[in-house]
Amino acid sequence: MPEPSVAMASEMPAVDVTSRIELRPQDRNTHRGRNAIFSVLLSLGVIAAVVHEMGGLDVSRLLSMVPASPAFWLVFAAAYLVAPASEWLIFQRLWSIPAAGFVALLRKKVYNELLLGYLGEAYFYTWARRRVSLDAAPFGAVKDVAILSAITGNAVTMVLLVVMLPILGHTRLGIDTRTLALSLGVILAISMAAMIFRRRVFTLARADLMMITRMHLARIILSAVLSAVLWHLVLPAVPLSWWLYLSTLRLLVSRLPLMPNKDLLFAGIAVVVLGHEHDIAALMTLMAGLILATHLLLGSVIAINDLANPEKR
Repeated sequence: MPEPSVAMASEMPAVDVTSRIELRPQDRNTHRGRNAIFSVLLSLGVIAAVVHEMGGLDVSRLLSMVPASPAFWLVFAAAYLVAPASEWLIFQRLWSIPAAGFVALLRKKVYNELLLGYLGEAYFYTWARRRVSLDAAPFGAVKDVAILSAITGNAVTMVLLVVMLPILGHTRLGIDTRTLALSLGVILAISMAAMIFRRRVFTLARADLMMITRMHLARIILSAVLSAVLWHLVLPAVPLSWWLYLSTLRLLVSRLPLMPNKDLLFAGIAVVVLGHEHDIAALMTLMAGLILATHLLLGSVIAINDLANPEKR
């Protein structure tokens, strides 16, 4: 006689399990809703930053200081766009991103400057996941590009620091040589740590890393040259060679990690070198104001467009 459980099982009708399983395609509306919310939050953050920064910007005074030459605006636009343009070339070679990727990288620059550093990288990562067809997640490439930007800048800083140390250590500039040495130590430690653990830090192939490094180096050099040309257009009485020299010094001073009051330090160096205290102060005010005004203008356009079309960004 069979066991009761076996008999009962044999008498029960067969159940089609698959008939009770409802297979549904992946719901992308949830992701789109999250992207829309993220877009609105970013836009509101940019608007808040624009309103806050506009309070300290004297637009009429700023415009009165701008040279009338159209060449100034062309060079200024090139200097402002050189960073997103270099990054577009990098990601175009890595992923073959479309021309719309340049706008995304411009957004990245605005978010980093107006809201929070590296928030732009987070935005560009989400943009790449939605807009670019990739075999793997783009996080590794975005991370490698950002890290190599810092390492390349550190390498340039170390070379310039060795060359310019006698000038920067001059007593009339009020620079502590010990602070310079400590800054160099910090830069060396960060760069060496990245190189020692490069297999864990970097994701891309060696050839891609070398290409990215060359792009960053070209961007740094071009930015310094364009800054010198801009300053020369504002104060043409000063030879361009002197502005190139000061642009190199500014690149060095801006990247020293332990140096306080970097803008005042560079202004002091420029006054000592050129001897035009009033003109140098006006020049620094003009360039800082124009860059901030450009951030605010682009941020306003981006925020208004995103609020009107939150799912098309």
